Amino acid sequence: MTPTLETLMSRLRLRQLRLLLALDECGSIHKAAEQVAISQPGATRALGEIESTLGAVLFTRSSRGLEANELGRCVLRYARLIQNDVAHLREEMLGIQQGSGGHLAVGGTMGAMSAIVEAVARVREKQPSLSLQIVEDTSEGLLALLDQGRIDVALCRPNFGRRPSDYHSYGQYAEPLWVVANPAHPLVGRAAPTFGELAAQVWIVYPVSMPRMLEQEFVAAGLPRPVQSIEISSTYGILAMLMQDATVLALLPERIAREEAEHGRIARVDYQLGTRNPPFELLWRQDRELSAAARHFIQCYGD
Repeated sequence: MTPTLETLMSRLRLRQLRLLLALDECGSIHKAAEQVAISQPGATRALGEIESTLGAVLFTRSSRGLEANELGRCVLRYARLIQNDVAHLREEMLGIQQGSGGHLAVGGTMGAMSAIVEAVARVREKQPSLSLQIVEDTSEGLLALLDQGRIDVALCRPNFGRRPSDYHSYGQYAEPLWVVANPAHPLVGRAAPTFGELAAQVWIVYPVSMPRMLEQEFVAAGLPRPVQSIEISSTYGILAMLMQDATVLALLPERIAREEAEHGRIARVDYQLGTRNPPFELLWRQDRELSAAARHFIQCYGD
C-alpha cells in the first residue's frame, strides 16, 4: 500500500535518502555503510526502515550486487532531487550570511537564452559570488520546473502552462524565426521558394514548440505534416546537424541564426513564415515569495 504524504513527511529522513544513494553507487550494504559512516547492521536496519515506510522492496540482489528495481529507481531519482535542493539551500544560506545573495535558478527557451545570459551577466557584476543555475528547455518544460519550484523565473510563453493566470509576467521579448539550412542545401540561394518546396524537405524540429509552429504553417498551406523529421532538443545539436547534413531544414531564432550565418556555417532560406510566433514573457509564480537574487534578476532583465 502506498504511504500517505503525512507518513512520508514524518518518517523519511535525509540520512536514509543518503544511504539509498550510496547503495545505488556502491552496490553493496558493506561499501555503502562505509561511505555514510555507519555500521553494516545499521545500514541493513536503515534500509529495512525505508522499505517498511514505503511499503515496497527497493533493491534486488544479482551477481553484480544490490540493484535498484523500478520503484527503487523512482525513489532514487527523487532522492537526488532532494539532495540537490538541500545543496542549494546551503548555498543560499551561505550567500545570505556572506552578503552575496545565495542561489538563483533561471530558465529560458532556445530563442530566449541570449536575453537570459545578458541579464545574468548584469546580475553578476554586482553579485559575482552568486550561485547560478541556467536551464534551457521548452516553454512547457520550463513552466513545469517553475511549478515544482526548481527554477525561480523563466523567460518563455505562458500559454503552454495549465493555468497562465498562476504567473506574474513582465515585459515581452520578440523572437523572429528564420528557416535555415546548410549553405550547400539546394534551396539556399533560391529566390522565394514556395512552402510546398520546403514541405518536401526533411526538417529538424525542437520538441513541443517548433513542431507546433511548423504544424500551423503546414495547415495554413493545406499540406500534410512532413513525413520525415529529426527531433533534437539541443541548440548545439541542431547547429551541428545543419553543418553536417546538406539535406535538412530547421527553424532557428534570428539572434542565434544570424551569428552562425555571418560566419558561413549555416545559411538562411528565402522564406517568410506566415505563422506569427508569440513573444516570450518573464514569468514567476504568484503564490511564492521571490528571493532577493530573483528580484535583482528581474530588475536587471528590465534594464
